[in-house]
Amino acid sequence: MEAFRIYPMEAFSIYPSRYQTTMASADLKDELTCSICLNLYNDPITLQCGHNYCRECIEDVLDTQNGSAAYTCPQCRAEFPERPVLQRNTTLRNIAGHVLSQKGQEECEVFCTYCVHTPVVASKTCLLCEASLCDLHLTAHSKSPEHVLIQPTKSFSNRRCPHHKKVLTYYCTEDAECLCVSCCLGDKHRGHKVEVINEAYKQKKENLKTIQDNFIKESEEIEKRVQSLQNYLRQIPGKTAGIVERVRVQFRDIRMKVDNLENHVLNEISKQQEQVSLSVSDLIQQLESKKDNLSREICYIEDLCQMSDPLLYLQADRRDFTDVIEDGDQNLKETVAADLGEDLIFKTLTSGMMDIMSGLQKGYYVQEASGILLDVNTASNDVHISDDLKTASWSEVNQGRPENLERFEYYRVLSIKGFSNVRLYWDVEGSKEGAWRVGMTYPSIERNGECSHIGANNKSWGLRSLKNLYSVKYDGNEFPLSQTSSYKVRIYLDYTSGLLSFYELGNPMRHLYTYNTTFTKPLYPVIAVSNKAWVKVLN
Repeated sequence: MEAFRIYPMEAFSIYPSRYQTTMASADLKDELTCSICLNLYNDPITLQCGHNYCRECIEDVLDTQNGSAAYTCPQCRAEFPERPVLQRNTTLRNIAGHVLSQKGQEECEVFCTYCVHTPVVASKTCLLCEASLCDLHLTAHSKSPEHVLIQPTKSFSNRRCPHHKKVLTYYCTEDAECLCVSCCLGDKHRGHKVEVINEAYKQKKENLKTIQDNFIKESEEIEKRVQSLQNYLRQIPGKTAGIVERVRVQFRDIRMKVDNLENHVLNEISKQQEQVSLSVSDLIQQLESKKDNLSREICYIEDLCQMSDPLLYLQADRRDFTDVIEDGDQNLKETVAADLGEDLIFKTLTSGMMDIMSGLQKGYYVQEASGILLDVNTASNDVHISDDLKTASWSEVNQGRPENLERFEYYRVLSIKGFSNVRLYWDVEGSKEGAWRVGMTYPSIERNGECSHIGANNKSWGLRSLKNLYSVKYDGNEFPLSQTSSYKVRIYLDYTSGLLSFYELGNPMRHLYTYNTTFTKPLYPVIAVSNKAWVKVLN
């Protein structure tokens, strides 16, 4: 090996600034050391007496002085009647941070082994010599292949084979071990795939980069999902407030209708009371009149009975009282008082309550949409529409429909009817094979290009079924949901509240996703089918 040359000290005169800086940093470190923890200041603060400490250190000291007559400085014993207010020393904090970072940099640097008088940063390390060299010493270093040069390092033990003490230059892909030449010839790795370390390093790095890219992509998707959920979380209070307000309106309406029904029933009771009272009063009057007649007849009969002369008794003008008795029996039967119509009252009450409940269902619960028919004029020529306008199927045969501005280029079809200011739902059934998507859209959606896809724009909202998985998409952002257990889906629209929800019609029905936004135009049901898929409107 070629001997190293001895260079005069003048050759290193270009490096004094680093040495001087190192010495200056060492002196400055003493001034930046906390007297309590004996480390560089961490978030330094200054007391009123002028001494500096780490915030955590001085707070611990002051905590021990709680309850004493006064607080004191640990260095000068200056007393403070109240606990000192800790003021951050920003300048000292910045200087301490700079020195700490410079110290870390110096600890990471590798210096030339042969520059013994002045520390000089090494540019390479020789594994054979186990020495680090600066640019000047590197020029005189041997160029033979045995002298393997690598990036500067302080560790040499892990660069050599522990068994053969030779430089590790190969990598066994099967055992994931770094090898020397002798290891490659040994029995343990014979027949294994062995690569040069640099090549294995490049391959590993490329694979790791691919994994990193996948992790980044997954992280971005998670971030999008988190943002979407956070947006939904922020919308929940508004959504809840809307539901609460609708429920309050319904209860106010119910109370008003119940009060009206109560008044109506009470009025009916009062009316029946008045009618029955008048009827009973008339009967009482009739009976009182009959009673007076009977009293007169009784007096007449008593006068007759008091006559003792038979002749005079028989000559008296007497009437036949049989008719009077029969008339009296008939009048008693006809004077039965009418009763209050309690059955009729409760029938009126029950009927009124049923009307209230029926009105509640019509006013609050969602109604099934009717009359959803697919618009052939919007259907692309790769979509077949059934005769009843309820089913859209992907077709390999061009349907040959004439071109118009409303027709989609690929896969899609709109309904004939749109909806606004309503609360309703519509159901569909899709195929197990292929890919299909259902949702709602503004009629101004593009008819061709990427922007015409459901959910690829801010004009449409869609749910997709593909390979037994559900996902939702809006404005180009698609989020996976869950596996498909039923191929029947319900699309629920509350236009006024800005809610569009998707449900899976399994047993039980399962909520999949809800969009909360503000709708500004009528919404049309939209269907997309591809790869032998079909979708049927069930409503």
